[in-house]
Amino acid sequence: MNRITATYGIESPVGVAHAAAVLAGEQSTGTFIRLAAETDELRERSSARIEKVTVTGSCSEPSLPTRKTGATYERSTVTISWSLDNFGVSLPTLFSTLAGNLFELAELSAIRLLNISLPKEFALANPGPQFGANGTRQLMGEHKGPIIGTIIKPSVGLNPAETADLVSTLVDAGIDFIKDDELQANGPHCPFEERLQLVSRVINNHAEKTGKRVMYAFNITDEIDQMWRNLELLEEHGAICAMVCVNSIGLTGLRAVRERSPMIVHGHRAGWGLFSRSPDIGVSFTAFQKLWRLAGADHLHVNGLASKFTESDEIVAQSARSVQQPVCEGDGPAHLAMPVYSSGQTVWQIDPARRLLGNDDFIYCAGGGIMSHPAGISAGVIALRQAADAAREGIDVEDYALNAP
Repeated sequence: MNRITATYGIESPVGVAHAAAVLAGEQSTGTFIRLAAETDELRERSSARIEKVTVTGSCSEPSLPTRKTGATYERSTVTISWSLDNFGVSLPTLFSTLAGNLFELAELSAIRLLNISLPKEFALANPGPQFGANGTRQLMGEHKGPIIGTIIKPSVGLNPAETADLVSTLVDAGIDFIKDDELQANGPHCPFEERLQLVSRVINNHAEKTGKRVMYAFNITDEIDQMWRNLELLEEHGAICAMVCVNSIGLTGLRAVRERSPMIVHGHRAGWGLFSRSPDIGVSFTAFQKLWRLAGADHLHVNGLASKFTESDEIVAQSARSVQQPVCEGDGPAHLAMPVYSSGQTVWQIDPARRLLGNDDFIYCAGGGIMSHPAGISAGVIALRQAADAAREGIDVEDYALNAP
């Protein structure tokens, strides 16, 4: 059947069965009152359906402020479905339906989108990742193993020449991947075009000298027309990766980049805590990443194990696995992306990060974990490489360190 399904965690002062009916109506044919034009035939054709309601508990106080109150606040998971005919395969309209006005309903004192299931029509109509893991490896010269990376630090403050000097140190040390910080795009102190020119010179000279193509993700996040111009500049300088902040440019901006990009699209999720931090409102990464992949992201940040942020390791593991799962029913491997671990990552987390995936198709970014190594940046890169080798060989990192100081 050509239907989209979404599962929510909800809480309500008026009972979850009634709240689910209000939610389904609000996000399809209904409004606050039955209209003459809302015929039974129209409702049968276009209204959202309540597929399942599972009560999970109750509480005595509302989890979120709400105008309606009750003696208790019932909680449940609710699965709703819509006909594909309601909005076709438009990602912006899909998101407006899945995460639109329902988040403001007075009948809900908590609402969180947990997961979505999409028919194959979405995979056929949207571009999806152009490269994914296999294409990433090919552009890097058939790179083997996990991709060891870092972020330009300090986040901002370095000028283009200073950035290029740091890149030179990193590529000489054997790094695989470097990215701009999400805060560094096209500021007056480090303009994009000059940074691109100087950094590309280092990357290209190193590739000619050693045969190794280090991937640099240049942050092109901007207005759509400017991002397109930035892509043209990247191509002129032989770059192979463009980074965008997916929440800042939206699904339409992401697809606009994907459609014009001859290179890998590296998706940074800056601002993700707005959607994810509360268990009582927002969108799960499991749900949202499907839309980003359909729009064209090849890489997606998933946080890191034992990171500096608030997400539990269980959530990080779920996020990392999710981008390596099919995005639509019957989709197969066509839309798989690479998870990017980052945020407080060091030699200690790379083995568990690899084990939870069961493969090497990930990027492992350590900023301070490389830059602040007591023996210097080069030693930081070598240490990460050794820890990755230990993980692949199944040797405890402390045992491996006995012969790899």
